[in-house]
This record gives sequence, C-alpha cells and structure tokens, in this order.
Amino acid sequence: MEKRERFARTILNGFEVFFAEFQNITLAAKSRFENADWQGMQNSARRRIDLRKQRTREIIEYVELVAGEDLRNFEFWKASREIYANLVAGHNNFEIAETFFNSVYCAVFDHRNIRDDYAFVFSAHSDMPAADVAAVFRSYSREPMDQLFGQVLADFAFDIPYENLTRDLENILLVAEQVLVPQLPGIERELRFEVLEHHFFRNKGAYIVGRAASGDHSVPFVLPILHNERGAVFVDTVLFGADKLSVIFSFTRSYFLVDARIPSAYVLFLKQLMPAKPISEIYSAMGYNKHGKTYFHRSAYRHMTGTTDRFVVAPGIKGMVMSVFTMDSYPFVFKIIKDRFTPPKDMSRQQVKDKYEMVKRWDRAGRMADTQEFTNLTLARERFSDELMEELWRVAPSVLEERGKALIIKHVYVERRMTPLNLYLQDATEEQVFAVMDEYGNAIKQLAAANIFPGDMLLKNFGVTRHGRVVFYDYDEIVPLLDCNFRVIPEPRTEEEEMASQPWYSVAPNDIFPEEFRLFFSGNQRARSAFDALHSDIYQAAFWQSLQAQIRSGYVESFFPYRRKLRFNRDLETA
Repeated sequence: MEKRERFARTILNGFEVFFAEFQNITLAAKSRFENADWQGMQNSARRRIDLRKQRTREIIEYVELVAGEDLRNFEFWKASREIYANLVAGHNNFEIAETFFNSVYCAVFDHRNIRDDYAFVFSAHSDMPAADVAAVFRSYSREPMDQLFGQVLADFAFDIPYENLTRDLENILLVAEQVLVPQLPGIERELRFEVLEHHFFRNKGAYIVGRAASGDHSVPFVLPILHNERGAVFVDTVLFGADKLSVIFSFTRSYFLVDARIPSAYVLFLKQLMPAKPISEIYSAMGYNKHGKTYFHRSAYRHMTGTTDRFVVAPGIKGMVMSVFTMDSYPFVFKIIKDRFTPPKDMSRQQVKDKYEMVKRWDRAGRMADTQEFTNLTLARERFSDELMEELWRVAPSVLEERGKALIIKHVYVERRMTPLNLYLQDATEEQVFAVMDEYGNAIKQLAAANIFPGDMLLKNFGVTRHGRVVFYDYDEIVPLLDCNFRVIPEPRTEEEEMASQPWYSVAPNDIFPEEFRLFFSGNQRARSAFDALHSDIYQAAFWQSLQAQIRSGYVESFFPYRRKLRFNRDLETA
C-alpha cells in the first residue's frame, strides 16, 4: 500500500473513531433522560461539541508520521484527496467524512490555502448522499387517529411508565382534530403517520418528530415528552406545522442528541417538514455543526455567484467591539472583531473569541444565536461597498488582506440576521412594544437560569426573529451568572455621599447593581414603561441571588421551545 493511500486511510480511520464516539455519547442520552440526569445531559452535549477538535488533534500525530516530509506538499494532498474520495464513495456518511478530512487539512495548514484541489471545499460526490428517508421513519396507517397516536406513544415508550397515558391521548386528540381535519382532505378515508425512528433529546425534553398525511397533503408534528422527576413521563403538548417545528430546531438552541446512524436521511426528512429551514442549520441542530458550517459555506458561495448586490454596513448602532456587515439579499450578518475597542471596552481579541466559544458550548436556552466561525474566508472584493471597505480598513486592518480580486478576512463570525430590538421598537405599535418587552425580559431571565449573565443588556444588543422571539447576540461581556456578585446600592450616610458624582462605596470588578439596569432604557420611555410593568423584579438583587442559589443547588431549568400557553393541563387527580 503506497504512502498516499495509507495517509488517506489514516484520516478515514480517524473519522470512524470520531463518529463511533459521537454515536456512543448520543446513545447514552435515552438512559440519562430516564434517570433524570440533567447535569449528565448537559455535560454530554458539551463533550460532544469538543469531540471533533480532540479527535483531529489525536489523528494529527499519525498523519504526520505517515506523510513525513510530504505533510505540507500540496500535490501529495491533492492525490490523497482523490484517494479519500474513492474510499468514501460508498460510505453512508461520506459528506461528514469529507468534512473530517477538511478538519485535518486545516489543522495542518492553519486554515490557509484552502482549495478544492486539496480539500473538500465542494464534495467529490454531491452535497447530500442519496439517502432513503423511508429507512429512518416508522409508518403508521389504516387505524383511527386515536389508535395511531396511541401506537406511536407505545412504540416510543421509555423504561419508565407514562404518568397518565389516557389523559395524554385525550389532550393530543383534542388539538389534533382541530388542526388536522381542516388541513388534510380525505382524512376520514386515509390517515397515515411517518415518524422518525428515534427520540430527539435536549435540555430536559425528548421529542418525537414526524408528520401526519392524507393523500398528497401532510402536516408536521412534534410530541414533546417530559420527565416528572418522580419516575414517570408525560406528553407536554403536541405541535403542528412547519413554523412550530422550525422553532424547535431554532439556531438559538443547543444541539439535539439523536441516534441518527445516517444523519443525511434525517436531514432530508426534516427538510421536507421545514422547507424554509437551511440544510446547514438542520445538520447543526443535530450536533453536526462542523458539517453544518461546510454546507453553509457551499450555500453562501452559490448565493454570492447568483446575486449582484454588495455587502454594506449593517443597520443599527455601531458596536464598540465588532464591525458588522451584511447584504440585502442574504439573511446573515458577518461580524469582525475590531483591532482596537471603543472605550470604555477594555478586553483582548482572544477574550472576545473565548466568549463566543463559551456560547457554542453552553445551553443557549433559545436566547443566544449560534454562529459559524471562519478563518481566512475569501470573498470577492468587488462585492464590498466603498463605505464598508473604508470602515473595515479603519477599524480592523489586521484581519484584512487584498489579493488580486479577492478580499481575505482572517477571522469572522457569521450568524442569522435579526432586527435589532432598538430599531424594532421605533415603529412598533403599543401592543407590539408590550409583547416584545415581555420577550426581552423573558430572554434575560432564561439566560440567567442557564447560568449566563449578558453583561451589557442595551436594547441594541438583542434582536427580534421572524417568529417574534427576542434573542441576545452581543457576547463580549457575558459571564457565568455564578461569577457575579449582585448587590444592593448602599444608602448614603451623609448629604455629601448622596450628592457625590462617583460611588462613595467600594465596587469590585464582579459587583453588579441591578437597580442600575433602568439605564438600559435611556431614551425609550415606552419600552421602559412596558418593561417595568412586566419584569421589574430584574431590578432587584434578590431576584438574581435566588437564581444563583438555584443553580448552585444543581437544579437545571426547563427551557420550552414553545409558548407555555400551549402546554397541556395535567390534572393529576385523574392519574
């Protein structure tokens, strides 16, 4: 066996080891759920995120040994890429295996000289394997609706009982008959379910995902299952429709643990249920975030080649740490860390990167946007407006390089574009102001319950999604809530202290005075009034201290990816 084949096989073996361990971590999720091991579930999710980088570092030792002096020979990599492509040609998960090859290449070349000749910028086969989605879902038909749902719940039962299965089925049918009968013509003659074969686990929930169909019409559905922490489970609600499913798989939430031996088949099925959801986000939502990034890059390239509009400075108040740009035809923003931060910001570039890494590994609770991090991203220079280029060269010249017609950005984050909350409020009706400020307060509280203190809670640092959710996206000041010392501002003892322009009491770096949070509403009295009516407890140190005590006790908060008003009523007396 010649060196290049041994080299390619070494990388493929590294992928197989990575994928097997990824699966093992995922397979344990069901037992953790049954045991109500919520800390273990969180730790598993973080461990899985770290796994690819760890396995890449480990395989480098063997890659260097096999390649020897050819390790940085591009012709050697070109030939090895071709051999690797042939090796994975019949692989069920060749697309993820190709991305693993890319990870090894980038580790060797420090993300430089990324070319399709040497790595899989584009797949050697196709973007997606020709997966048979029918192989990953269970089919149910020829029964009345109540029996179909009953069979689904029986097939997806756990090793602990349902709290009250009769009650849960009655609750499901009450909603299902109202939703499905109008949307599925011929439902009386034909009704079938197609349900993905395994649960999706995240936070403290397990989700059954499928669709109800009649003829050519179908409606996606999700059954969230929760643990009552007394040795039984219950169906918390039933959700119908692509929009509700899309929120379940939102880019603002941590990744699912799901036993998908052929991830592409799951992705293709989910894409059918959520046509508007980018495939890259579906891969990421299932924990394959690195391949989600690969798919995102390919889709971005095609978008750029199929459009002519230019990148411009993103609307909104300019940030002290980041310079942000976007283009009208593209629903994402690009964020570059400035070389020098606007006072009073006092931190390093690495500290900012560490904050973004922290968000990637944390339970985002549906309130922090996921990001894709790129090194040496190459874009067409002509697609940048003069105003944007002037700003970028002024604030971040160290991360820019012009090479011919290309602009190379040495480090950039990409995330979903949202409407900045401060801009949303400008044209909002009174009803919208009240609703969005309730969302803003809930976002702060849910982040805190997830052990995240946002730091700078100015309205401009939050965005509004197309579903009306408020999401935090400025991470340079976030810290674990447990690292904060929440205090009440001491009463002044003298008139001189009361009139002093500076605090007369000592303030440590981690001291936080919630009474001062009212300053975040400076200049927007409508927002302030609505917030005070809904969430004034946020101004009290005791509120934050109680959350800290809850976290220290080991309690893990439940984060619902749906409105609480949709939850079923659980009358335990009928159990």
